[in-house]
Amino acid sequence: MDIGKALVMDETLKVINELEKSGVIGRYTIGGAIGLLFYVEPATTYDLDIFCYIPKTGMLYSVGPIYEKLMEKGYTPKGEHMMIEGVPVQFLPPTSDLVTEAIEQSVNLEFSGVPTRVMQFEHLLAIMVETGRGKDKVRIAQALESKVPDETKLNDILSRYNLLDKWARIVT
Repeated sequence: MDIGKALVMDETLKVINELEKSGVIGRYTIGGAIGLLFYVEPATTYDLDIFCYIPKTGMLYSVGPIYEKLMEKGYTPKGEHMMIEGVPVQFLPPTSDLVTEAIEQSVNLEFSGVPTRVMQFEHLLAIMVETGRGKDKVRIAQALESKVPDETKLNDILSRYNLLDKWARIVT
C-alpha cells in the first residue's frame, strides 16, 4: 500500500466502523500486514485485511450484503476487494479458532483519530505461522527485528493451537 492510500485509511476506517455499527458486519479487527504496521516497521502490502464476522447463508459466508451496502454508498468492487476511499479492502471471515480468538482479543487503537481494532502482535505472528506462506515467513523475520513479542503470551497461543514446532522451524 503506498503512502497516499495510507493517508486516507482514516476515511476507510470510518466507513468500516459504520458497517459494524449498522450490523452489516460483526466485530472486526485489522490483521495482515497493515495490522503489523501498528507494531513494527512498514512492509509493502496491497490491501487492508478486515477480519470480521460475516453473515452466513447455509454453510457459506456471504459478502453480498457488505458489497451491496458499500455500492449504495458509491464504492466499487475490484476483484476480491472493495475500494473504499481509494484503499482496497478485503473482508475476511474467521477461518480458524485462532483467528476467532484474535478478533475477540483485538486491542482498541486509533488511526489518525479514528477508533479501530487491531489484532495483538502475538496473534498476528501466530496467524502467519498457521498460514505458513513464504511471505509470512519473511514478515515474521522482519517483525522480530523490530519488536520483541511477549514470549509468555506468544508461547501460550502457539501451544494451544499446536504451532510450536512450526514456529521453531520458521525462526531457527
